[in-house]
Amino acid sequence: MTRKERYEGIVGWFRENVPVAQSELSFADPYQLIVAVVLSAQCTDKRVNMVTPELFRRYPTAEKLGAAPVEDIYELIRSVSYPNNKARHLQALGRKLSEDFGGKVPATVEQLMTLPGVGRKTANVVASIIYDEPVIAVDTHVFRVSHRLGLSRGKTPYDVELDLEKNIKTDNRATAHHWLILHGRYTCTARAPKCAECALKPWCQYYSRNANR
Repeated sequence: MTRKERYEGIVGWFRENVPVAQSELSFADPYQLIVAVVLSAQCTDKRVNMVTPELFRRYPTAEKLGAAPVEDIYELIRSVSYPNNKARHLQALGRKLSEDFGGKVPATVEQLMTLPGVGRKTANVVASIIYDEPVIAVDTHVFRVSHRLGLSRGKTPYDVELDLEKNIKTDNRATAHHWLILHGRYTCTARAPKCAECALKPWCQYYSRNANR
Protein backbone atom coordinates (compact mmCIF):
# COMPACT_ATOMS: atom_id res chain seq x y z
CA MET A 1 0.00 0.00 0.00
CA THR A 2 1.36 3.41 -0.91
CA ARG A 3 1.32 6.31 1.54
CA LYS A 4 -1.13 8.11 -0.76
CA GLU A 5 -3.54 5.15 -0.62
CA ARG A 6 -3.20 4.99 3.17
CA TYR A 7 -4.01 8.68 3.53
CA GLU A 8 -6.93 8.43 1.13
CA GLY A 9 -8.38 5.46 2.99
CA ILE A 10 -8.01 6.92 6.48
CA VAL A 11 -9.17 10.45 5.63
CA GLY A 12 -12.02 9.01 3.56
CA TRP A 13 -13.19 6.85 6.45
CA PHE A 14 -13.11 9.77 8.87
CA ARG A 15 -14.94 12.08 6.44
CA GLU A 16 -17.71 9.54 5.98
CA ASN A 17 -18.05 8.31 9.54
CA VAL A 18 -16.96 11.28 11.67
CA PRO A 19 -17.97 14.32 9.61
CA VAL A 20 -18.08 16.53 12.70
CA ALA A 21 -15.13 16.47 15.09
CA GLN A 22 -14.52 19.26 17.58
CA SER A 23 -12.43 20.15 20.59
CA GLU A 24 -13.68 18.78 23.90
CA LEU A 25 -12.54 21.92 25.70
CA SER A 26 -15.31 24.26 26.82
CA PHE A 27 -14.90 27.87 25.66
CA ALA A 28 -17.01 30.80 24.52
CA ASP A 29 -14.49 33.01 22.70
CA PRO A 30 -10.86 33.11 21.50
CA TYR A 31 -9.58 34.34 24.87
CA GLN A 32 -11.19 31.44 26.70
CA LEU A 33 -9.91 28.96 24.12
CA ILE A 34 -6.27 30.01 24.34
CA VAL A 35 -6.38 29.94 28.15
CA ALA A 36 -7.98 26.48 28.09
CA VAL A 37 -5.42 25.13 25.60
CA VAL A 38 -2.53 26.44 27.72
CA LEU A 39 -4.05 24.68 30.72
CA SER A 40 -4.56 21.46 28.75
CA ALA A 41 -0.84 20.80 28.23
CA GLN A 42 -0.17 17.35 29.74
CA CYS A 43 -3.61 17.50 31.34
CA THR A 44 -7.01 16.11 30.39
CA ASP A 45 -9.68 18.29 28.81
CA LYS A 46 -12.09 17.00 31.44
CA ARG A 47 -9.95 18.39 34.24
CA VAL A 48 -9.46 21.71 32.44
CA ASN A 49 -13.21 22.05 31.96
CA MET A 50 -13.63 21.66 35.72
CA VAL A 51 -11.44 24.65 36.59
CA THR A 52 -12.12 27.13 33.79
CA PRO A 53 -15.68 28.20 34.70
CA GLU A 54 -14.56 29.86 37.93
CA LEU A 55 -11.35 31.12 36.33
CA PHE A 56 -13.33 32.85 33.57
CA ARG A 57 -15.90 34.17 36.05
CA ARG A 58 -13.14 35.82 38.06
CA TYR A 59 -11.08 36.93 35.06
CA PRO A 60 -13.40 37.33 32.05
CA THR A 61 -10.90 39.32 29.98
CA ALA A 62 -7.22 39.20 29.15
CA GLU A 63 -6.72 42.51 30.95
CA LYS A 64 -8.15 41.20 34.20
CA LEU A 65 -6.16 37.98 33.93
CA GLY A 66 -2.96 39.94 33.37
CA ALA A 67 -3.65 42.08 36.45
CA ALA A 68 -4.41 39.12 38.70
CA PRO A 69 -1.87 37.98 41.32
CA VAL A 70 -0.16 34.75 40.30
CA GLU A 71 -1.09 33.26 43.67
CA ASP A 72 -4.80 33.81 43.02
CA ILE A 73 -4.61 32.23 39.58
CA TYR A 74 -2.74 29.29 41.08
CA GLU A 75 -5.49 28.67 43.65
CA LEU A 76 -8.05 28.41 40.84
CA ILE A 77 -6.02 26.02 38.68
CA ARG A 78 -4.12 24.05 41.33
CA SER A 79 -5.74 20.74 40.30
CA VAL A 80 -4.30 20.82 36.76
CA SER A 81 -0.80 19.61 35.91
CA TYR A 82 2.09 22.02 36.57
CA PRO A 83 -0.11 24.71 38.15
CA ASN A 84 2.80 26.90 39.26
CA ASN A 85 4.19 27.30 35.76
CA LYS A 86 0.77 27.65 34.19
CA ALA A 87 -0.31 30.33 36.67
CA ARG A 88 2.74 32.42 35.74
CA HIS A 89 2.16 31.79 32.03
CA LEU A 90 -1.50 32.81 32.24
CA GLN A 91 -0.75 36.06 34.05
CA ALA A 92 1.93 36.93 31.48
CA LEU A 93 -0.34 35.83 28.64
CA GLY A 94 -3.12 38.12 29.81
CA ARG A 95 -0.71 41.01 30.17
CA LYS A 96 0.82 40.57 26.72
CA LEU A 97 -2.58 40.20 25.04
CA SER A 98 -3.68 43.43 26.71
CA GLU A 99 -0.54 45.44 26.06
CA ASP A 100 0.46 44.23 22.60
CA PHE A 101 -2.79 43.07 20.98
CA GLY A 102 -5.50 45.23 22.51
CA GLY A 103 -6.89 42.30 24.47
CA LYS A 104 -7.57 40.32 21.28
CA VAL A 105 -6.12 36.92 20.40
CA PRO A 106 -3.90 37.32 17.31
CA ALA A 107 -4.74 35.42 14.15
CA THR A 108 -1.42 34.08 12.90
CA VAL A 109 0.62 31.18 14.22
CA GLU A 110 3.71 33.39 14.33
CA GLN A 111 2.02 36.05 16.47
CA LEU A 112 0.40 33.44 18.70
CA MET A 113 3.78 31.89 19.42
CA THR A 114 5.02 35.18 20.87
CA LEU A 115 2.59 34.74 23.75
CA PRO A 116 3.82 33.29 27.07
CA GLY A 117 3.02 29.61 27.45
CA VAL A 118 2.07 29.24 23.79
CA GLY A 119 4.12 26.81 21.73
CA ARG A 120 3.52 25.65 18.18
CA LYS A 121 0.88 23.07 19.15
CA THR A 122 -1.19 25.59 21.10
CA ALA A 123 -0.82 28.19 18.36
CA ASN A 124 -1.99 25.72 15.72
CA VAL A 125 -4.99 24.67 17.79
CA VAL A 126 -6.15 28.26 18.25
CA ALA A 127 -5.43 29.27 14.65
CA SER A 128 -7.30 26.31 13.21
CA ILE A 129 -10.34 26.48 15.52
CA ILE A 130 -10.84 30.24 15.67
CA TYR A 131 -9.41 31.46 12.40
CA ASP A 132 -9.83 28.38 10.14
CA GLU A 133 -6.13 28.32 9.35
CA PRO A 134 -5.18 25.13 7.44
CA VAL A 135 -2.73 23.89 10.08
CA ILE A 136 -2.59 20.68 12.10
CA ALA A 137 -1.62 20.71 15.77
CA VAL A 138 0.46 17.69 16.80
CA ASP A 139 0.15 16.67 20.43
CA THR A 140 1.10 13.32 21.97
CA HIS A 141 -2.07 11.64 20.67
CA VAL A 142 -1.65 12.90 17.11
CA PHE A 143 2.06 12.01 17.17
CA ARG A 144 1.36 8.45 18.35
CA VAL A 145 -1.56 7.78 16.03
CA SER A 146 0.25 9.18 13.00
CA HIS A 147 3.15 6.80 13.59
CA ARG A 148 1.01 3.76 14.29
CA LEU A 149 -1.18 4.26 11.26
CA GLY A 150 1.83 4.89 9.04
CA LEU A 151 0.99 8.49 8.18
CA SER A 152 4.39 9.76 9.27
CA ARG A 153 7.82 8.62 10.38
CA GLY A 154 8.72 12.07 11.64
CA LYS A 155 10.96 12.14 14.69
CA THR A 156 9.56 15.40 16.07
CA PRO A 157 6.05 16.86 16.31
CA TYR A 158 7.02 19.44 13.72
CA ASP A 159 8.16 16.72 11.30
CA VAL A 160 4.82 14.94 11.75
CA GLU A 161 2.98 18.22 11.25
CA LEU A 162 4.74 18.74 7.93
CA ASP A 163 3.92 15.20 6.78
CA LEU A 164 0.24 15.56 7.69
CA GLU A 165 -0.11 18.97 6.06
CA LYS A 166 1.65 17.74 2.93
CA ASN A 167 -0.75 14.83 2.51
CA ILE A 168 -4.08 16.18 3.84
CA LYS A 169 -5.97 18.75 1.79
CA THR A 170 -6.37 22.19 3.29
CA ASP A 171 -10.15 21.92 3.74
CA ASN A 172 -9.71 18.79 5.89
CA ARG A 173 -6.78 19.86 8.06
CA ALA A 174 -8.61 21.62 10.90
CA THR A 175 -10.91 18.64 11.36
CA ALA A 176 -8.09 16.13 10.87
CA HIS A 177 -6.45 17.31 14.09
CA HIS A 178 -9.62 16.41 15.99
CA TRP A 179 -10.03 13.12 14.12
CA LEU A 180 -6.57 11.99 15.14
CA ILE A 181 -6.62 13.30 18.70
CA LEU A 182 -10.01 11.75 19.47
CA HIS A 183 -8.96 8.48 17.84
CA GLY A 184 -5.88 8.45 20.05
CA ARG A 185 -7.84 9.38 23.14
CA TYR A 186 -10.54 6.73 22.84
CA THR A 187 -9.40 3.98 20.42
CA CYS A 188 -5.68 4.05 19.63
CA THR A 189 -4.74 4.52 23.27
CA ALA A 190 -1.12 4.59 24.40
CA ARG A 191 -0.94 1.45 26.54
CA ALA A 192 -3.64 -0.81 25.13
CA PRO A 193 -4.85 0.21 21.68
CA LYS A 194 -8.29 -1.19 20.91
CA CYS A 195 -7.30 -2.72 17.59
CA ALA A 196 -10.12 -5.28 17.60
CA GLU A 197 -12.76 -2.57 17.39
CA CYS A 198 -10.82 -0.11 15.22
CA ALA A 199 -12.26 0.57 11.77
CA LEU A 200 -8.91 1.80 10.49
CA LYS A 201 -7.33 -1.68 10.53
CA PRO A 202 -7.27 -2.00 6.71
CA TRP A 203 -4.80 0.91 6.48
CA CYS A 204 -2.93 0.61 9.78
CA GLN A 205 0.75 -0.35 9.74
CA TYR A 206 0.76 -1.11 13.47
CA TYR A 207 -2.12 -3.57 13.08
CA SER A 208 -0.62 -5.26 10.02
CA ARG A 209 2.65 -5.82 11.91
CA ASN A 210 0.99 -7.18 15.05
CA ALA A 211 -2.18 -8.90 13.82
CA ASN A 212 -0.70 -12.41 13.72
CA ARG A 213 1.47 -12.26 16.83
